[in-house]
Amino acid sequence: MANENMRRFFGGSPLGVIVRLLLLSVIVGFVLSFFTLDPLALVNSLVELARAIFDLGYGLLGSLWHYLLLGAVVVIPIWLISRYVQTRKQG
Repeated sequence: MANENMRRFFGGSPLGVIVRLLLLSVIVGFVLSFFTLDPLALVNSLVELARAIFDLGYGLLGSLWHYLLLGAVVVIPIWLISRYVQTRKQG
């Protein structure tokens, strides 16, 4: 029963949804970064973390982390709101 509730909330397999959200976050983060948009001031502290990782020599990992966090700030809240609205429509 709990597993079915999780699948219904996530809109499919939780792991599959998480993977899709991560990939979408990277893509959206890349686009936002390309246009030099920062959706929230909170991202600045997360970007500093990504830069610190980059400075440690992780190069690609640091850039990917930056895009992931930047995109996730937009993607995750929109996804949560859409799931909430869809759940309300069904029930």
